[in-house]
Amino acid sequence: MKELLARQRELTTRLNVYRDEYYNKNAPSVSDAVYDRLFDELIGLEEQTGVVMTNSPTQTVGYPVVSGLPEATHDIPLLSLDKTKSVQDLLSFQKGHTVNLSLKLDGLTTEIIYKDGVLQRLSTRGDGDIGEDITHNAAAIEGIPLRIPYRNQLVVVGESFIRNSDFERLRKTLVDSTGKPYKNSRNLAAGSVRAYNSSVCAQRCVHFLPFAVIDGLPELEAVKDSKRMKLAKITEYGFGRVRSHQFAATNLNMMERHIQVLKEKAVEDDLPIDGLVLSYDSISYSRTCGRTGHHFKDGLAFKFEDELFETRLDHIEWTPSRTGEITPVAVFDTVEIDGCEVSRASLHNLSFIEELELMPGNRILVSKRNMIIPHIEDNLDRGGFDLERLLPKQCSCCGEPTRIHTTPGCKTLFCDNPDCDMRHLRRFAHFVSKKAMDIEGLSEATLERFIGRGWLHDFTDLYRLDEHRDEIVRMDGFGEKSWQRLWNAIQASRNTTFERYLIAMDIPMIGNTASSALGRCFDWSLRAFEAAVDNGYDFTQLPDFGETLQGNIHEWFSIEENRLLWEELKPMVNIEKKEINAAPAQDNPFVGLTIVVTGKVEPYTRDGINAKIVSLGAKAGSSVSKNTDYLICGENAGSKLAKAQSLGVTVLSPAEFFRMAGE
Repeated sequence: MKELLARQRELTTRLNVYRDEYYNKNAPSVSDAVYDRLFDELIGLEEQTGVVMTNSPTQTVGYPVVSGLPEATHDIPLLSLDKTKSVQDLLSFQKGHTVNLSLKLDGLTTEIIYKDGVLQRLSTRGDGDIGEDITHNAAAIEGIPLRIPYRNQLVVVGESFIRNSDFERLRKTLVDSTGKPYKNSRNLAAGSVRAYNSSVCAQRCVHFLPFAVIDGLPELEAVKDSKRMKLAKITEYGFGRVRSHQFAATNLNMMERHIQVLKEKAVEDDLPIDGLVLSYDSISYSRTCGRTGHHFKDGLAFKFEDELFETRLDHIEWTPSRTGEITPVAVFDTVEIDGCEVSRASLHNLSFIEELELMPGNRILVSKRNMIIPHIEDNLDRGGFDLERLLPKQCSCCGEPTRIHTTPGCKTLFCDNPDCDMRHLRRFAHFVSKKAMDIEGLSEATLERFIGRGWLHDFTDLYRLDEHRDEIVRMDGFGEKSWQRLWNAIQASRNTTFERYLIAMDIPMIGNTASSALGRCFDWSLRAFEAAVDNGYDFTQLPDFGETLQGNIHEWFSIEENRLLWEELKPMVNIEKKEINAAPAQDNPFVGLTIVVTGKVEPYTRDGINAKIVSLGAKAGSSVSKNTDYLICGENAGSKLAKAQSLGVTVLSPAEFFRMAGE
């Protein structure tokens, strides 16, 4: 069977070359008799194997044009995988199970559905639940069978991609929708398979390779519980195969060797890759691993280390936040990273700048951490650092003097002017944000316009914006419908929670975790919380409420302006009574323990992962101490890791934490 399919693929390729020579170039290299003999042989092979490729010349398929891409709903969600850059994480994930380590192609995830042996639909992954129907381009993508000998439903997921050499050739003549040359093969592949005109896709040398069979073949006992065997089986239907290694046990050195060999194979096969994928081979065991809203938990994507790019630091921008802290942002000569032009990156604080000895004109190394966040990794021109010369003496917004604020391990720059326009704007932006009052439609730009017209002095003015309705409706970018949507969102925000209200007040260090703890302590009653403040309540008796947070609460309420705002706003909102959930299950190892998080734990925000910890019956700590039981160490970990190691605190990777939590 393999030999027959190999010959079939060879004939398909040869005959398509001959057709191109004859019809398009007017320069045939073989006689009609030779072409006809090979054509007849191909027909015979297609009848014998039951496989017909979409690009087979026997189909004489034209290239249709569609007016738009309809939606395609996935019966089985096409989710992502959790990511790591640690080889040790791969070893920990394996846990003695048989696993497959395969190339992670850098293209567009694509789903193919077959019924009664005929291709029914080709679609993109989209958001995992709904993608786009690209069936009209099936014939233009190499490696997709049009008909297969399997008669039950079969759903195959793989990657549509363009080989490296083809991309280097194509990029010389093609431009993207902005008129610029394509920057990477992934973007070109994505644009090609989603083209309305299939002839466009056909010219782009798009290929398809499967990486999973997500439905079908249950009746085949030999393959039904093995991902690898299912992929091997569908090669009999005309599909290609992604390079992979299977093993049941290994060590760090062997894992690194597996990785290196596969990387070399990718170069040998001319394949664009952005990492590797490790997944459990057993389908039945994979189903027990579960999923999050973002990714399945039966696999782990191994991402290669971030690439470094050299550029020149031009200057540093200093912008005050709502708290008065002035945030430094590096502006540097534009570099292209992962197909995107990057010219800015956060410098976090003065300590970060001092550590790197950054000065304008320095040569710097820039990365895009996790292919998302621009980050300055190093300074190649250290020496000559002068903090006094670097720092602005006045706030760039209000012109008031700046000051340096020092805490243990961190030095920051501040503007102390409470009336600074930028601070005022950022406070409003925080108040309406999703984690606070959640008022959709009030961007910073819109807030700035409203503030500039004198309509917003404090937060209560938001609930009186209807006084300016007629003027707002006449503003550029607004109209009756826009105003009504905004006003509906403002009214909806009146029904809020204890936590959202506290976060909106912007008491320093009161975020999701602290507000939830206060809610539980005071039965989600603003009145009870307020009375506790007035009676000098000692908040340090609450878990992870230290002296600083205690002082922040009492100091905030001691300021007359804050107290007045609290009292005026309170009657304007309705605090929803919190339903107390049942006690967390006692069958996880975290009940009653204290867990601290450092670094990024995908797909969660910091508040989200802390909420997850609380849901397990544990305490979400904010700092590492001798009372800390576990430290979850995500990417870009901070100083908490070193402290945990010095205290002998057990450190967990995100993958280890989720497995222990039963996810």
